[in-house]
Amino acid sequence: MLRITEIKLPVENAPSLTHEMDTIQVALLKRLHITAADLIGFSIFKRGVDARKSNNILYVYSLDCEVKNEAKILAKFAKDAHIKIAPDTEYKPVTHQQNTPKLRPIVVGFGPAGIFAALILAQAGFKPIVLERGKAVRERTKDTWGLWRKGKLNPESNVQFGEGGAGTFSDGKLWSQIKDPKHYGRKVLQEFVAAGAPPEILYVSHPHIGTFRLVGMVETMRETIIKLGGEIRFESRVDDIEIANEQVQAVILKSGERIATNHLILAVGHSARDTFEMLHRNHIYIEAKPFSIGFRIEHPQSLIDKARYGNSYSEDTLAKLGSAEYKLVHHASNGRSVYSFCMCPGGTVVAAASEEGRVVTNGMSQYSRNERNANAGIVVGITPEVDYPAHPLAGMELQRQLESKAYALGGNNYAAPGQLIGDFLANKSSTQFGEVQPSYTPSVHLTNLDSALPEFAITAIREAIPAFAKQLKGYDLADGILTSVETRTSSPIRIKRDDETLQSINTKGLYPCGEGAGYAGGILSAGVDGIRVAEAVSLSLANKS
Repeated sequence: MLRITEIKLPVENAPSLTHEMDTIQVALLKRLHITAADLIGFSIFKRGVDARKSNNILYVYSLDCEVKNEAKILAKFAKDAHIKIAPDTEYKPVTHQQNTPKLRPIVVGFGPAGIFAALILAQAGFKPIVLERGKAVRERTKDTWGLWRKGKLNPESNVQFGEGGAGTFSDGKLWSQIKDPKHYGRKVLQEFVAAGAPPEILYVSHPHIGTFRLVGMVETMRETIIKLGGEIRFESRVDDIEIANEQVQAVILKSGERIATNHLILAVGHSARDTFEMLHRNHIYIEAKPFSIGFRIEHPQSLIDKARYGNSYSEDTLAKLGSAEYKLVHHASNGRSVYSFCMCPGGTVVAAASEEGRVVTNGMSQYSRNERNANAGIVVGITPEVDYPAHPLAGMELQRQLESKAYALGGNNYAAPGQLIGDFLANKSSTQFGEVQPSYTPSVHLTNLDSALPEFAITAIREAIPAFAKQLKGYDLADGILTSVETRTSSPIRIKRDDETLQSINTKGLYPCGEGAGYAGGILSAGVDGIRVAEAVSLSLANKS
């Protein structure tokens, strides 16, 4: 099997998300200098978009193909980096268990990392027990809407906690820049497709699903785990871990129930602050790690489309391309880096608080990405060495301080404090909305955000916005909206683990996993980490049987 990359065709000539297979085949034959009789078959492995020239936007294909005389073709193109042997991306289980282990493995948390950890364990025959503090996804959705529509927060069932994890209420982005030599990311995507995701996520370069589709997929994956012998328990918060001789012995639930285990996967997400405090009390080694803080910024999606694609394309072509995205970075003169985070085309800014008396913003899109505004985090990187050096949990406490300040600035009712971009740059309070209406609910309270973040962050963001406008025309739109505060960009802690066994460096049988543990940053990378950790647990259990 050969993989051919960088085959480019004009978007305007495509009838939909891809060109006709006959059209692609013609380009492939031309690229390899062969005839149709020499081609056994081919498939699309990846399809990206090259929009660097707004008057000539291209689909860029990577193709896997079978050909006659493969060795001859490889020899002919030996110096061509775009014609190589295709890697084997098929997932290969590390082991399979026939008998249920006496002490079943436990997975704490049922977000992307926990789902894939439990799925791999179940597929290997180990019948895991999943403990999720929040509710099943549809009940959780009702609680989440309770905050968005009525300003009523349920601290145990919200954007952060519940089946599906924080990624359920997001853009559903399924790409990552992690190193993935074993192609676990492919396994993640294939399982999503099996659970009902559109097949195109297997080949488009920036696949996404959206919240409504994620809900049904999560339920399907849950049922798969149960059919394979797994057990999933909602509203089952783990309040303590029993440890003896530096080895996990059991978990203790909020109800007081004790469940014995020697293999505990901790996939609690980046907002399980009470769990982080419990780990620290139990002397499980954790350390502060870098994360970022900032605002959500909203523009009309049409402005972003125009800046990225220009004015020369028909509505049909723009529909194929979908709502435009962006990714921006600026290194400010005060030494801070400012960057766009979790960009949501055609999406909404959502209330993402998980603790009472605090305001947090995040972004979300549906699969269609057809809402009026585009939004993204505009955030500043911070580090424990410089910004919160005192304690392993100091970054978490900084998050709490900023979220409490946002709650107060918004009027103490879960409204988000907001400011027009033009007023923010001029450092004056906003009093009325202009062209851009904010999407955050329950509401946005206009004010001055000058005190919402540390001075260095405000200074860096004020410098970055005009700089970004030089890359993306209109980014400094005076009527654009900033809402505060974005603090949950990633976990503020890392539960340090051994590189080989993936266990905690000072607690055997404890397997830190996913974004909350500091080893992932998004749905795909969290799913990949869940697979890696589940394999480590599977091998350990197999060796004990």
